[in-house]
Amino acid sequence: MKLPTLLPTLVLLSLMSFSCSTDVIEEDKIEAIQNSHIPQTKTIEVEVLELINSHRINIGLQPLNGMSTIKAEAYGHTDYMIENDEVSHANFFQRKNNLMNNVGALTVAENVAYAFSTPESVVNAWLNSEGHKNVIEGDYTDFDISAEMDEDGRWYYTNIFISK
Repeated sequence: MKLPTLLPTLVLLSLMSFSCSTDVIEEDKIEAIQNSHIPQTKTIEVEVLELINSHRINIGLQPLNGMSTIKAEAYGHTDYMIENDEVSHANFFQRKNNLMNNVGALTVAENVAYAFSTPESVVNAWLNSEGHKNVIEGDYTDFDISAEMDEDGRWYYTNIFISK
């Protein structure tokens, strides 16, 4: 074959051999998030989630389900706050988009906190703040949390809520 006819044939064969379906791409994205670093769940995290669900049940709301993908996003942000020595919602829209694109979240919200040493103290602080309380009492289906301690022994928290 001459080069002018061989080149298009090779391109066509290459495209056919490397094509993939969008299902595979979506599965790969979900698997990548699920394989993100998710640290071992800490007692303080379990207790915070239990306190929040207890509050929701006491006011007639459904308890929320934990989700490892949410925990991975929360952990990444908590680690960011520790590295930058600040409490913030920086890059929230990136976390929101990741959860919308990868687990089908329709809405996403988060509460962050710093320096509370017990589950009760951080949950009480959130419940005593109108904005944070509205998130806790919002119309969500799933949530998870990351609580990490910095080198000075101060706790940082990221609690993310989603609805599906």
